[in-house]
Amino acid sequence: MNHILLGFRCSLSTYPAGTRLSHSTGWRSRGPESSVEGRRASYCRTPPSRNHHPASAIASTMKSRFGTAAYRKYSSGGGYPNISLSSPLPGIPKPVFASVDGQEKYETRITTLENGLKVASQNKFGQFCTVGILVNSGSRHEAKYPSGIAHFLEKLAFSSTAQYGSKDEILLTLEKHGGICDCQTSRDTTMYAVSAEVKGLDTVVSLLADAVLQPRLLDEEMEMTRMAIRFELEDLNLRPDPEPLLTEMIHAAAYRGNTVGLPRFCPPHNVDKIDKAVLHGYLSGYYRPERMVLAGVGVEHERLVAYARRYLLGVRPVWADVTPVAVDRSVAQYTGGIVKMEKDMSDVSLGPTPIPELTHIMIGLETCSFLEDDFIPLAVLNMMMGGGGSFSAGGPGKGMFTRLYLNVLNRHHWMYNATSYHHSYEDSGLLCIHASADPRQVREMVEIITREFIQMAGTAGEMELERAKTQLKSMLMMNLEARPVIFEDVGRQVLSTGKRKLPHELCALISEVKADDIKRVTAKMLRSKPAVAALGDLTELPSYEHIQAALSSKDGRLPRTYRLFR
Repeated sequence: MNHILLGFRCSLSTYPAGTRLSHSTGWRSRGPESSVEGRRASYCRTPPSRNHHPASAIASTMKSRFGTAAYRKYSSGGGYPNISLSSPLPGIPKPVFASVDGQEKYETRITTLENGLKVASQNKFGQFCTVGILVNSGSRHEAKYPSGIAHFLEKLAFSSTAQYGSKDEILLTLEKHGGICDCQTSRDTTMYAVSAEVKGLDTVVSLLADAVLQPRLLDEEMEMTRMAIRFELEDLNLRPDPEPLLTEMIHAAAYRGNTVGLPRFCPPHNVDKIDKAVLHGYLSGYYRPERMVLAGVGVEHERLVAYARRYLLGVRPVWADVTPVAVDRSVAQYTGGIVKMEKDMSDVSLGPTPIPELTHIMIGLETCSFLEDDFIPLAVLNMMMGGGGSFSAGGPGKGMFTRLYLNVLNRHHWMYNATSYHHSYEDSGLLCIHASADPRQVREMVEIITREFIQMAGTAGEMELERAKTQLKSMLMMNLEARPVIFEDVGRQVLSTGKRKLPHELCALISEVKADDIKRVTAKMLRSKPAVAALGDLTELPSYEHIQAALSSKDGRLPRTYRLFR
């Protein structure tokens, strides 16, 4: 994922920025033409006259820099007949490269206000910032309410508030500061975020406080949200990519009827049950200051704390008169099991090149929470398994050397997908493998996946392990190049642990993972009951008991079945 510029690198450190050096002539050039913008601009200029050719400038630069003798010797290129591009040129000063220690210079600063709300910031210089409020609230907390409240709140976010008459008014206000807004909910977190110019920070924090604590929830907004949710549920069942639906099913199978097993999408029968009163009852219990974090990236901590005190301290929310219900503090109970959905997948994708009819299987086993030490070895194991679709273009960083590519997709051409996923929460986790193939080969596909689970317990090769660790560190660091990703990382870590581990600390933990750690976490994982989600034509699907027996065996093979008639 790292973008490496191949070329003659010594000039990047020896000469000023914008300087280029040629092997054949030894000339260097400076100015705007050495940048992309400068080269574009130079195409529009008048060609140089015969009396002022670029070569004359190059020659004079060579003479002044290296002297007449060196210019005559090397200007024709004949002075370097046998020197490869990877070797340094004689007479050129030894380059001095810049060095970094890989550590962030600005630690995450955290302040807790009198009402329990945490303010966390990460300074990152630039014209824009990302600021948002994260709430310890999601679909896992809806045991005492109709499932789907988090889905409703996501769609209703940034609608009319006490200060703003409509969503359009909010968007126009943000537009003055070049800003955008978004709200995302997951099983355990709700996140309201705004990216805008730093000089508009006052307006941004004021708007966020209003959107979170003072939503109007008008009747017409509720009705529009119901329409949007119905459309999304219909689209979920029609889209060619089954991954969101399978993720819902595997969680329902793994944690049947509790916490993270509760539906993230609003069930169709609950769309009309959820109204303003239900939402206010939920918000009064879960949207409390001690369950919130105001996080910001690209802002000064003192300013963010000052605005938090102004707009989030002592503010009376719109549901203040509602008696709060006790917060559900249930711990996730892993149950294992199977969830099946018989579905005709033959016409999912029509057109000149339709996707063939496929059956999708996802098998998962219980892992640990992200608060435990074993979380890092499991993340390395997930990266080691890797995988993807059979139509991936491959190339560097695409995981072509992961186990699910080498052992599954490269050997079994009839399989269309084999991908590993790792879902982790504050009290449990789930490592899954999703596979898809023709309905007639479902049994064979399931056995291939169960064998891969069993083989995880073997000793990982040194090169395989190092590649997985390097790829995980690379993905971590590249993702944290983006300001919104840093914001989410800061907010989620502070919300769940009250502090933040910096990237270099995580990379150090990844580097310490050994092959024995992989064997240990795999052995523990294989002791749990499997969770299975199946979608499509399930005629050839093995029974749950046979899948469980395969995962308990030494070789991962399914029990043999015999039929008198085919």
